[in-house]
Amino acid sequence: MKAAKLVEVGKIVVEQVEKPKICTDQEVLIKVKAVGLCGTDLHVFKEGRNDVALPRIMGHELSGVVEEIGSNVINVKVGDHVILDPVISCGTCKICLRGHGNVCADVKCFGVQCDGGFQEYIAVDSSKVFAYNENVPFEIAALGEPFSIASNILSRTNAKSGEKVLVIGAGTIGLGIVQAAKGLGAEVLVSDVFDSKLEYAKQFGADAIVNTKTESLEDALNSFAPEGVDIIIDAVGNSALIKMAVELAPPLTRIAVIGFDARPADIPIVHITKKELTLVGSRMNCNQFPTVVEWLNAGVITDKMITKKFEFDDIQSAFEYTLSHQESSIKTMIVMNE
Repeated sequence: MKAAKLVEVGKIVVEQVEKPKICTDQEVLIKVKAVGLCGTDLHVFKEGRNDVALPRIMGHELSGVVEEIGSNVINVKVGDHVILDPVISCGTCKICLRGHGNVCADVKCFGVQCDGGFQEYIAVDSSKVFAYNENVPFEIAALGEPFSIASNILSRTNAKSGEKVLVIGAGTIGLGIVQAAKGLGAEVLVSDVFDSKLEYAKQFGADAIVNTKTESLEDALNSFAPEGVDIIIDAVGNSALIKMAVELAPPLTRIAVIGFDARPADIPIVHITKKELTLVGSRMNCNQFPTVVEWLNAGVITDKMITKKFEFDDIQSAFEYTLSHQESSIKTMIVMNE
């Protein structure tokens, strides 16, 4: 079978490898149909990462068809259309036993610390596989993973109907949050520095938008929520934006931190104390795939997020194109060759 391996920074090679086999009675073999390019994939391709050993088969936003199952698999059957939860944890530590494998000390992710979906077949534990309605196109289903991140963020911030939410950043995750928050009945203001991405935010239901390169975010907040927003989500992952969020937040605001920016955020703690702010981290997803399957089956997730498709053999071009069109790209999708 074919697999696309990142062999060095900036270079992916499609080559023939041995087709995987299921090794336990709990595993399933999936024929991969579509895989989305994630921001993590793009970062590793462009700059590398200390925890990513090369060569690496990247890709963790995937959909496919179950081709074979182990003797003890009961949650899916051969022929099911499925998506993959890419979070891998030890399953035995205190944190895992509390149901939070996404923050296990030994947590890994398909396509990052181990090989992922940029290959024609992948064998995985059945607990990571979720069936959805086969009427949903594979390309749309592959959006399930980024929507699981949005679902986790809204869960961590305890978002509710009628609340007002500021989403900083209209990339893939930010736009997923917009759609999920609107589905909950919240009102959403989206900020970004690109008009093209803000236009997408409006298409996906944002109640208000603001280009912070040319307009005042503070003025936009005052107009959108005169009594203050309930939730602020930094969907960019920048320490400076967290500092800004803390400064702008009214009392009792819940602030979501999702980035991996290692730089310190210079936050006067007096803001947190005096306003009784709540800062919560959100990493990947924690058991959010059942919710995502509901969204897929209900048609909540659509192909409007997909801005470009490439065939598997053109995966190098897909990465290069996406990196050179970041202002207009939301989600690039790799469609596996038949």
